[in-house]
Amino acid sequence: MIDIGLLPWIVLGFVLGSISGLTPGLHVNNFAALLLGASPALLAAGIQPFHLASAILAAAISQTFLDAIPAIFVGAPDAETVLAVLPGHRLMMDGKGIEAVRLSALGSAGAVMVAALLILPLSMIFGRYYQDLTGWIGPLLVLIATAMIYTENGPHIEGPGLMANFRYKAMAVLIFLTSGALGAFSFSREHLLYSPLDLAPQPLLPLLSGLFGASFLILSISTHTEIPEQRDLGFDLPAPALARSIFMGGLAGSLVAWIPGISPAVATLVTRLGTDHDSSGREFLVSVAGVNTSCTIFSLVALLVIGRPRSGAAAAIGELVEVSELMVWQMVVMAAAVGASSYLVTIRTARLAATILHRLNYRLLCSAVLSGLILICAAFTGPFGLLIFTLSTLVGLAAPICGVRKTHAMGVLMLPVIAYYMGWT
Repeated sequence: MIDIGLLPWIVLGFVLGSISGLTPGLHVNNFAALLLGASPALLAAGIQPFHLASAILAAAISQTFLDAIPAIFVGAPDAETVLAVLPGHRLMMDGKGIEAVRLSALGSAGAVMVAALLILPLSMIFGRYYQDLTGWIGPLLVLIATAMIYTENGPHIEGPGLMANFRYKAMAVLIFLTSGALGAFSFSREHLLYSPLDLAPQPLLPLLSGLFGASFLILSISTHTEIPEQRDLGFDLPAPALARSIFMGGLAGSLVAWIPGISPAVATLVTRLGTDHDSSGREFLVSVAGVNTSCTIFSLVALLVIGRPRSGAAAAIGELVEVSELMVWQMVVMAAAVGASSYLVTIRTARLAATILHRLNYRLLCSAVLSGLILICAAFTGPFGLLIFTLSTLVGLAAPICGVRKTHAMGVLMLPVIAYYMGWT
């Protein structure tokens, strides 16, 4: 029997996820914590726990669609979309920002289907071999980091010579290690973070906002960038490449959701290695979005299979209901419905954003967003968070100045995780 009372809560979650996705610095975990905090009063008023859990899931899913818009059009990402800024903004500056958002939305929508297909096999594998598999996390990340650095050749220059390629690789190593040291420094001093407004401190906020947000905005302000008119001409990606990118993103997100300490942004680096031949970054955009959406779904599956939530939203859901196999499949169907709605809303919002932003002074817009990031960091992390934000911004500026990919700055997450799983700390 269809639960009519569930629909308003799914709609509420969809709206909350859309707000958090479109607002730089605001995460769905904030709304999940808000609903969880209000749950005693809501439950006492007769609201079903499953309704609240469904609202949180709907918010988490819709955010993975809508958060592509500020990442691509403004360069203000959250922890999951930091790498989407790189190819997405390039397409936007070519007048193809709507196409970039469409590709991202396709990646998210396709990942829901990929995740549904992978639930049973991955649940069987991780349910049986979870403890054994976690022992390979450290070596696997070392291999990924090595491949990232090995494939760094700097900007395309005819006949740059062996020493030039070596210099770019050396700079990649330096940025990876510097960002990693900054991450280790920040994580070891999380107790120094506090919110003057009594909000939940967000340790990743100053790190990733500086590395991939503020540094990008500063470069845009300094180069007098103007937003060109955006054209909505569909997307330029062959069907086989689109299908491959959707599968890679869905698979990577489905795998990383089981592993503690590894964010979806790290998983996207695997897909980056597989799509380096795509100079436009279209395949990577699809994969990035797919990672985020499938990871959201599998965070709930991991809660059922191994009893450990891998996201703030999954943890909140686990506090409200006892997750069962039937409930997981119900939520997968719900995720598909929310995903379809989110796809349509994302495309329409992207068109509206393109029209509005084209009429704005882009330097003033970037300055306003940069100021907003600083205020958000101050509100959520206090003075120490602002220090981390400043340091991470400086490190984030180093990559484009040196002519290497900014993905090497993901050492901020990878190096501390490698150190932990390799037993170095």
